[in-house]
Amino acid sequence: MQATKTSAPVAATADSSPATSAARTQQADNRHVPTVQKQIHYPFWFGGSASSMAACVTHPLDLGSQPLSPVRLQTRTGDMPKTMTGTFVHVVKHNGLRGLYSGLSASLLRQLTYSTTRFGIYEELKSRFAPRHIDPATGQAKAPSMGVLILMASVSGFIGGVAGNPADVVNVRMQHDAALPSAQRRNYAHALDGLVRMVREEGVASLFRGVGPNSGRAIAMTASQLASYDVFKRTLLRLTPLHDNMVTHFAASFLAGVVAATVTSPIDVIKTRVMASGDHGVVGVLREVYAKEGMRWMFKGWVPSFLRLGPQTICTFLFLESHRKVYRKLHGLPEPE
Repeated sequence: MQATKTSAPVAATADSSPATSAARTQQADNRHVPTVQKQIHYPFWFGGSASSMAACVTHPLDLGSQPLSPVRLQTRTGDMPKTMTGTFVHVVKHNGLRGLYSGLSASLLRQLTYSTTRFGIYEELKSRFAPRHIDPATGQAKAPSMGVLILMASVSGFIGGVAGNPADVVNVRMQHDAALPSAQRRNYAHALDGLVRMVREEGVASLFRGVGPNSGRAIAMTASQLASYDVFKRTLLRLTPLHDNMVTHFAASFLAGVVAATVTSPIDVIKTRVMASGDHGVVGVLREVYAKEGMRWMFKGWVPSFLRLGPQTICTFLFLESHRKVYRKLHGLPEPE
């Protein structure tokens, strides 16, 4: 038995022909291939689905519950309440608790167009980038740099902003409706009714009112939200004892919400006012707000904007990561390390 045990490794070691060496080298190289080929390609619609679920949770925040909606801060007129609490009471008093979900159909339509497009394109670009950039030391796909992620997110955000502009106009108008005198309200029954009436009463061009600032905001939002989430997530995984779980997802999405609110606040002010107005363009609105408020206009409503965007960002990425987890489980795919 001892002789047999000794001879086996000797025989294996002695077999060092060129053919065997080449085979071993090929096997070593092939061990890295599945890592790239089996990179998980999630469905295109995951982002839109997760964003729609998040909208159902956070929609009341857009209408003034807690906090006051940036839409109302930025378009406030007349004797409307000037505090978050006052606006919340105003909404509930005049519209009831159901008023907190007024315009939900427009919000969902916006997420199904805007967010589905921007998330889908962003993930598609990342999945196409990774196989082309392999770490020679490990044979695994290298994560895109922050600059590359921002570029991908910017392109995705621009396309998503154009795709979601009609729904965004209706969304802003339905939210702003309750703040107007009864005679001036548009009273859209739902999002589709709003789209049809806009085309019939104002022409097709009305669907793309404010598309410039809206696309700019979409670029800033997607770059600051999606790209920063990926950067924060992998940084936490690399520099802390955290694992790829809900704690990490929550922390990364919270930080992404802070970045997104800060970057998009000035653009959001202009976009909302242009969409809410019927005859003012971007230049006209800029002149008006600067004349009245100076440079303070850029961050008017930042706090309520963050309090709204923060929960929405957190919910969106938690739902998105849940989508991914279920998908991996259903397809028997390995969990991330």
